[in-house]
Amino acid sequence: MTESADVAPARIRVALFDLDDTLFAHREAVERGITAYRAVLGGELADADAAAESVRWHQLEEEHYHRYLAGELDFRGQRRARARSFLAPYGLVLETDDEADAWWDGYIVHYENAWTLHDDTLPCLDALTAGPDPVRIGLVTNGDLNAQTAKLRATGLLPRIEHIIASGEVGVSKPDAAIFAHACAAFGVAPGEAAYIGDRLTTDALGASAAGLLGVWLDRAGGAAREQLDAARAAGVPVIRTLAEVPRLLGR
Repeated sequence: MTESADVAPARIRVALFDLDDTLFAHREAVERGITAYRAVLGGELADADAAAESVRWHQLEEEHYHRYLAGELDFRGQRRARARSFLAPYGLVLETDDEADAWWDGYIVHYENAWTLHDDTLPCLDALTAGPDPVRIGLVTNGDLNAQTAKLRATGLLPRIEHIIASGEVGVSKPDAAIFAHACAAFGVAPGEAAYIGDRLTTDALGASAAGLLGVWLDRAGGAAREQLDAARAAGVPVIRTLAEVPRLLGR
């Protein structure tokens, strides 16, 4: 159910999406990937509480990926830091970068095997692009272009995306207005003619709204706090629970 905004005007010509946990089921793949890898590694890693270790792995991703976005680490460096931090409580040390890279390469196989889209992704895109006046589709992601493109290719999304705007290429990350401006320029539209849909309130929806786009917050779990809903309402940001709500929101 949409909260805090009416249906968008018909002037929306471009729908820009976040990728991870918006179109692509990243968190689920991470959880399945690390669980499978722990089983392969064996020992204490395999015996540890699966739910707790999945949460810790995700927390380390948040920590070190944001260090990458802040310029403290390069893309490979944040992977190495995450692997080392995950193993530290077990007294396991990846002394060299080659060892850290090898450990990560073992994990990534299991993560990639779990890649999938959210169930509402393709129906949403189909509805937006149907008819004589289709909405154009783009992606704005905080990440490495090659890594994100691989996900699009593997899940069949790549042909549906007209432009991919990745922070690793642009040199600026969401919620900076510059990355949203870059995306609008790539499509040749004004910010007011574009919507941006993402699963993070501040990074995605409020950032897009501040840049002049229609920011839409996808709160799949329905866990929004009252303060978050108030912030969304004040910014004119619709809050939705599923991508199935996007076509109606954009007047389709």
